[in-house]
Amino acid sequence: MKVKKLLANILISALALGAAKADEMMINGAGASFPAPVYQMWSYLYTHSQNAAKINYQSIGSGAGLNQLKSGTIDFAGSDNPLTLESQKEFAIKQFPMLTGGVVVITNIPNVKSGELKLDRKTLSRIFLGEIKNWNDAEIAKLNPSLKLPDLPITVVHRSDSSGTTFIFTNYLSKISKDWKENIGEGSSVKWPAGIGGQKNPGVCNNVKKISGSIGYTEYTYALEAKLACATLENAEGKFVEPNLKTFSAAVESANWADAKGFYMVLTNQGGENSYPIMGVTYILFPENCGAEKKSEMFKYFNWCFNSGKINAEKLGYVPIPESVVKLIRDEIFK
Repeated sequence: MKVKKLLANILISALALGAAKADEMMINGAGASFPAPVYQMWSYLYTHSQNAAKINYQSIGSGAGLNQLKSGTIDFAGSDNPLTLESQKEFAIKQFPMLTGGVVVITNIPNVKSGELKLDRKTLSRIFLGEIKNWNDAEIAKLNPSLKLPDLPITVVHRSDSSGTTFIFTNYLSKISKDWKENIGEGSSVKWPAGIGGQKNPGVCNNVKKISGSIGYTEYTYALEAKLACATLENAEGKFVEPNLKTFSAAVESANWADAKGFYMVLTNQGGENSYPIMGVTYILFPENCGAEKKSEMFKYFNWCFNSGKINAEKLGYVPIPESVVKLIRDEIFK
């Protein structure tokens, strides 16, 4: 089912559940665009089905969300760039993982469908370094002998804003490419060696869709909605895997959350033959001192998301946090 149609059906059905009271507490969140489709759906469903606080979430990017949280203009932030335990203590912020999802490589190559293009780690990094400039390059052709690759320039499309999706993607490139790690590095915003920028995930998708020969990166749900082709990537075991819920889940299941201090976890380049290599964890961040009443209402909402929201999250292409990790969150955060 198409993402927009799915969202419409879910939201329309929620109206029958009744609206929340107008005088209930309002809780405002903002941040990452990576999980925005499901966060906005959850906030609508919760607000219109529960006799509890009203929830609002705005997609403004991970960096902007963290800045607004620090300034006190929002109650919680969504971020795909987790804070270390040291940073959490410094800013008096708590964090926990809410969802995981795949960051996919999207392309616009004439007559090349989703899943058909294979890119190994070396070739992927060299494309984004600007070293491979044409789609019929011998290095790409060798990986794809069955494809008729065009004599067409490659246009790299990247995020222009401070972005958790960029952190995930550049973290991965830093793990698979020494040149990338030494010359570009990882972060929410980096000095890109090639290409053009797009604002948030939709901006990257829009640019890739309109530019023939382009390549970019985005969260999986946005790629599905934009009907863009996704590349098949080489994982840590040297296996080529397509992005889907099965390969996403394989990567999530291999993570060791019990030893993740402050729930800090980066899921890129996880082991396992079936693991998709560019996985992101999207986090909820909130201030330690936000008031008992507001904290109680936020925890009610987040618990509802874990209990009642995971089915709809899966329908939108996200992988819910494992139940064992949810238990850790409840024991350490929601106490």
